[in-house]
Amino acid sequence: MSRERLKLELLYHDIKGPLAIIETGIMSLLNKAERYGPLTSAQESVLQRVLRNAKSAHHLVDDTLEVGRSEAGVIHAQPVKLADLLSDILIEIFDLTNAAVTKKIQSGQSLDELKSVLIAEMFYLSIDKALWEKKISLDKKKVKQILRNLLINALKFKKTRVELEVQESDYNLFLSIADDGKGIPPIYHDKIFEGYFQLDDTEVIPVRGHGLGLAGVLILVEDMGGELSLESDVDKGANFMVNIPIGESCKTFKE
Repeated sequence: MSRERLKLELLYHDIKGPLAIIETGIMSLLNKAERYGPLTSAQESVLQRVLRNAKSAHHLVDDTLEVGRSEAGVIHAQPVKLADLLSDILIEIFDLTNAAVTKKIQSGQSLDELKSVLIAEMFYLSIDKALWEKKISLDKKKVKQILRNLLINALKFKKTRVELEVQESDYNLFLSIADDGKGIPPIYHDKIFEGYFQLDDTEVIPVRGHGLGLAGVLILVEDMGGELSLESDVDKGANFMVNIPIGESCKTFKE
């Protein structure tokens, strides 16, 4: 590891400590009224928002650290139940925007009930019930970060809906994350994977960017032996498609 990269790694680790203390302190105020006193609804609302943003900052640090590990060739494949993986991601995403939806997801509903909860939010999940319950071998942390970043991006730029499709075929996991937003002109399809995406002020297409950046998502995907592609055009939304080796085929990439 280079000296500059090591300095960044140490900085990220130093940042995680204070963030964890902030999160713990806020959660104590929210959950231990008998010790710290009751909160008004306005105070609770403010603290919930602060907590969500503290968690978001924590995720950004974790994402950046994981990209560095991925570039260094660190891959940890393990059996993961897709239902648990996807539920965790959905909880994280909606906890940033709608705590009521988070509580419904956390209630441990069936797949059909979960889909109904998501449809009410114009979020459409497509996955076979057998695959939902299946355990597959993959790098859980990297896949979660890839999906979390692409889904947050899609939710940010959608007009009305977001679609997440999950399929398995020939020892590969296929993920499709689509929104119906303004889309991305084809001339930018390669450029957005080179780094954080910025357009000229004269462009009518909104800036697409998130904490990890599409360049970071691409690094995570490719370092697991996968592929990331994009289908998009002006006023036609965007569909990011991810193919990741799983099962026996991912052992080549296991540390």
